[in-house]
Amino acid sequence: MEMTGLVDAFGLLDARDYTIAREVLQRGIAAVFVIAFASAFAQFPALLGEHGLLPAPAFIARTSGRRLPSVFRLRAFRYSDRMLRGVAAVGVAIAASVVLGLPQLGPPWLPLVAFALLWVLYLSIANIGQVFYGFGWESLLLEAGAIAAFLGSHESAPPLLIVVFFWWLVVRIELGAGLIKIRGDSSWRDLTAMTYHHETQPMPGPLSRLAHLLPTAVHRAETLGNHVVQLGMPLLLFAPQPIAGCAATLIIVTQLWLVVTGNFAWLNWMTIIVAFSGVSDSFLAWITGHSTSSASWSWFGVPLGGQSRPDAVGITASTSPIWWLALTTAVFLVFAWLSVPAVANLFSRGQLMNAGFNRLGIGNAYGAFGSVTRVRREVVIEGTLAEHPGDDDWLAYEFKGKPGAAAYRPRQFAPYHLRLDWQMWFLALGDWNATWFARLVEKLLIADRALLRLLRVDPFGGVAPRAVRARVFSYRFATRAEKRETGDIWMRRELAVLVQPTSRVPQ
Repeated sequence: MEMTGLVDAFGLLDARDYTIAREVLQRGIAAVFVIAFASAFAQFPALLGEHGLLPAPAFIARTSGRRLPSVFRLRAFRYSDRMLRGVAAVGVAIAASVVLGLPQLGPPWLPLVAFALLWVLYLSIANIGQVFYGFGWESLLLEAGAIAAFLGSHESAPPLLIVVFFWWLVVRIELGAGLIKIRGDSSWRDLTAMTYHHETQPMPGPLSRLAHLLPTAVHRAETLGNHVVQLGMPLLLFAPQPIAGCAATLIIVTQLWLVVTGNFAWLNWMTIIVAFSGVSDSFLAWITGHSTSSASWSWFGVPLGGQSRPDAVGITASTSPIWWLALTTAVFLVFAWLSVPAVANLFSRGQLMNAGFNRLGIGNAYGAFGSVTRVRREVVIEGTLAEHPGDDDWLAYEFKGKPGAAAYRPRQFAPYHLRLDWQMWFLALGDWNATWFARLVEKLLIADRALLRLLRVDPFGGVAPRAVRARVFSYRFATRAEKRETGDIWMRRELAVLVQPTSRVPQ
């Protein structure tokens, strides 16, 4: 009798109404890991490898593993470009298996092992990635992966407390971003921020210009809508269904708008995935018309009014073993304790953006775009083969994502992260003395093959130029009339010379 009561008590910790949410969380986070590891495989050696712009071996030698743990500090995994690519390939394989649902077919601890390996391997890469990995979505992916490790398999129901911690993650992402905007820039308060955002965002997409040319009233509505969603919806994830599901849906819809109008790597997709934690099976049944009864109303997975949950999605969840519920409860308590600084940060006037408070990277502070850039600047790098070049002898290196040629329409790359392109945006904001940029110029002067593969256009086809220079331009989207007249997407004006013509040093 006592054992039955214990089982029933622990059974309340099963979130049997969140089986679809678990599938989206596990497979979606794993899919982003696939992209992240693939990005490392393709870009890390050129940027941070043995002969990269900021060589990882030198960084490892001068930093502490206590602060920045990484398997590449171990003798058996000593960093080399080949080892990096091997780790990235293993990461892709493990993440792909989760996307396919293979670990989920086993016992609850098997997905835990898969996500633990993904977390260790990607943390090892990010911790030696320096400025090229200094983005909030890196820590977001790692934290989400650590939480997803405890979602279990098909042999158990989703643990309620782990689902709840995902809601808390959404609060930190969305509410944190909303508060830092209100505190950080008057344009968010006077509803003018979105009149600049589409044009000056780090990496515009193919629809960014059309979004920028929308009427001012639409931009004001965008800004107001952002505040309503980010400041009002996250805490509603803790409300009964279908209120929580509606709040999650609004968050997802606003993130999809950012997806189609920009290129923010996997930030928006990760927010969409974790926001799906607020969507219950019964809510999905309710919005698809399978059930319109009060059975759709539930709180923390428990039907209100004593009615049973409609089995409308065709996925069943077995009762979790007591040992698994005990483990996930303990994990939740540890995660909650690690989140205490994040709570204080939300209420702080000096709110930190994209900050970590512990070595595990759990309970981070998030938030982006606390201020909006009013004028877009771009650094254009040019080279020449002429001994005494005139203006027409300078040809531009074109990047894959960042604006360059005035007539070139931006492409969609997100959720893939073009790390060099992003750093070029930060460079144009005023980080003129960046060490990596000086080395980039040096690499272009010797036509470094690994680096040139990160570009869209090498105007010299692999031949080393005689000289390289860099100029700074202001960019703005062409109006409809200007586009008809010139065919250009961008209007640009030279502001300054950043790097005077620099020649190769004779060997």
